[in-house]
Amino acid sequence: MVSAGLEILGLSLCVVGSLLVMVACGLPMWKVTAFIEANIVVAQTIWDGLWMSCVVQSTGQMQCKVHDSVLALSHDLQAARALTIISSVLGVLGLMVVIAGAQCTNCIRAEYVKARVVNAGGIIYIISGLFVLVPLCWMANNIISDFYNPQVPSSKKREIGAALYIGWAATALLLIGGTLLCCSCPASGNSGYSVKYAPTKRASQNGDYDKRNYV
Repeated sequence: MVSAGLEILGLSLCVVGSLLVMVACGLPMWKVTAFIEANIVVAQTIWDGLWMSCVVQSTGQMQCKVHDSVLALSHDLQAARALTIISSVLGVLGLMVVIAGAQCTNCIRAEYVKARVVNAGGIIYIISGLFVLVPLCWMANNIISDFYNPQVPSSKKREIGAALYIGWAATALLLIGGTLLCCSCPASGNSGYSVKYAPTKRASQNGDYDKRNYV
């Protein structure tokens, strides 16, 4: 029962983490306009995402434009695109693997093999979390470096957007959930207690039992 509870908890965390990765991948709020110096009062806010850039007016009107060329993007955006997509695909793959080996399903009969399949699903989810963690940290490092770089104009400086925080939360859920799935131990083939039987007592040649049997 403990192992089954760990599987359910780990799988739930991983599924939520994978969904958050997909949400972060689609949101345009990876980089947000920094309101500093001359930009302290601005009538519009600029969002830069993996797939599009959006301009939000002070009136609430928003206009978005899809990036024209992938090659024209910065290296961190290109890497973030590829790695978040791979992480999302691994999340779906990990879900199928864990369901196939879960104790509540009958896809696999052998308990030992089922536990190993669940462990493999946990490893897939951990790799998925690491794949999405790399672009998040890379992007955050570039944003912070540009923010404190005096050579970058104030209008070009950005702050960390909500999508990065969602991605970090997703990474934590994937790593924790994957670790719980890896803790699923294979069921032992023994049924608990081992019963040992004493050897059969043999009679002596004259028909009486040997006195050594009673020692």
